[in-house]
Amino acid sequence: MCGIVGAVASRNITPILVEGLKRLEYRGYDSCGVAVYDNGGLRRVRSTERVAVLEEQITRDHVAGFTGIAHTRWATHGAPVTRNAHPHFSGHASDGPSIALVHNGIIENHEELRKELQDAGYVFESQTDTEVIAHLVHHLYQGDLLDAVQQTVKRLHGAYAIAVFCRDEPHRIVAARQGSPLVIGRGKNENFLASDALALAGTTDQIIYLEDGDVADLQLGNVWIMDHEGKAVTRTIHTVHVHTGAADLGPYRHYMQKEIFEQPRAVGDTLEEIMSITPELFGDEAYKVFKQIDRVLILACGTSYYAGLTAKYWIESIAKIPVAVEIASEYRYRDSVPNADTLVVTISQSGETADTLAALKHARGLGMEQTLTICNVSTSAMVRECKLAFITRAGVEIGVASTKAFTTQLTALFMLTLALAQVHGQLTDEQETEHVKALRHLPSAISAVLALEPQIMAWSDRFAAKENALFLGRGMHYPIALEGALKLKEISYIHAEAYPAGELKHGPLALVTEQMPVVTIAPNDALLEKLKSNMQEVRARGGELYVFADAGTKIVSSEGVHVIRMPENYGPLSPILHTIPLQLLAYHTACSRGTDVDKPRNLAKSVTVE
Repeated sequence: MCGIVGAVASRNITPILVEGLKRLEYRGYDSCGVAVYDNGGLRRVRSTERVAVLEEQITRDHVAGFTGIAHTRWATHGAPVTRNAHPHFSGHASDGPSIALVHNGIIENHEELRKELQDAGYVFESQTDTEVIAHLVHHLYQGDLLDAVQQTVKRLHGAYAIAVFCRDEPHRIVAARQGSPLVIGRGKNENFLASDALALAGTTDQIIYLEDGDVADLQLGNVWIMDHEGKAVTRTIHTVHVHTGAADLGPYRHYMQKEIFEQPRAVGDTLEEIMSITPELFGDEAYKVFKQIDRVLILACGTSYYAGLTAKYWIESIAKIPVAVEIASEYRYRDSVPNADTLVVTISQSGETADTLAALKHARGLGMEQTLTICNVSTSAMVRECKLAFITRAGVEIGVASTKAFTTQLTALFMLTLALAQVHGQLTDEQETEHVKALRHLPSAISAVLALEPQIMAWSDRFAAKENALFLGRGMHYPIALEGALKLKEISYIHAEAYPAGELKHGPLALVTEQMPVVTIAPNDALLEKLKSNMQEVRARGGELYVFADAGTKIVSSEGVHVIRMPENYGPLSPILHTIPLQLLAYHTACSRGTDVDKPRNLAKSVTVE
């Protein structure tokens, strides 16, 4: 989602701002812009094209400066047009703009503030909630930008990360955060800020993570941080080495394809050096926490929610602990029954997902303090908020549609299942040995599934002409069907829905015709014969079946039944293997339809607003 970069230095910082925006492109955006202090005034360049086009405009217009801010915007308030793009300016018409501001998040009381500022004579050029903040800072400015920003944030309701600079104090940027991530990068006689440390890779590795309520004052030689009460505080400086090699596509057509094929490596790295299952994999206090809890609550959104649904089957079957899985954006707004002996598990690729963070805080507010996160970013807010953590090692995921983050989440959740089972006396040494052996073999098993790509490409040409599809699964493969449908709709724009196969006769069967492809996940498990009966229901109505079938299922290709044979049955880890062909089907169908695979319309990578 929206990205922020800023810098105050004694050199031209425009190239740093542009490079930072490029590193944040993976988050998704529909406009971008840069504002700098230049020759006694503020200059701004904005575009509704890609950052590369913005860079061309900057070069053509000779925009340069030693203080500046930049932004990629994912539209919330107002259409993705230039006048709504950040940075936003404020100032008197008589002497031009004096305040420049960028903002991530949503200001819930923007209409009230807009009316107040309009009554004070301010004219709004955009439809955004962000312009309200810029005018409010200008309205409150009395010669000290820090004071103006501190007064401003006291008036704001909602989530935000802001960065603002002033024409009258050219070597200074003031930043603030509440519910939206923001980091400070320390340099030598220069300082930087960004919404993600990745944006500052190659510029500085000295990173400060601001806490909710912090206001930061960046100047050339130092950074001062005040907490929500206005008291000076010291935040730890972390040395963060961000690997940027993931930005190279190599032989792949898209980042999504690259990331699909990185899954053997990502899962292998996540499992690296894990020769046995111990609670301490999840933190020093894990044994004590796991021993205390008698139920699990999983909070997540989107793809991570489907990982949680899969984990429910594993934990209840193997560890014998009841599990509830909640969509984070819904959980915080409903009445629920808290239990202090619940392990609250959050799942997030970025660790900054706004809805999941809010749900976590809600759960803690209800007295559930035993918290654990499965996350791909060790320095994220989610990790800092939770008592325990397991960091997956997927690496940077640039494609908006999650692939390797999902399979590494599943891998981590299976290890969590085994650790819980071990602590609760539900796992024998022999069972643990077999499960660990299967985990260690997982990267090779994924590689074998990836070899099915040519067969899946042939299917994708048929899917490209369709506008609807059904996905069927049973048991622990039903969440994988949900994930497969999500992938197809995200990047190919084909309407796709998933159902437990047994639910066909309770409604969805009415949709089945020869024009409706029905993708079926067919593992060789206890529900196979039931699934075969469901498949017959589809064929009896003329539906076309596309089946990913394990060896030994005796499902063969025939008229209206298309089968791709999976290399092996993988027991409890089967959902991870069956995820791979569904990713490839979505990817190649999207390629056939000519969509923007890595940046699908209306979607963002890291959803940091509610």
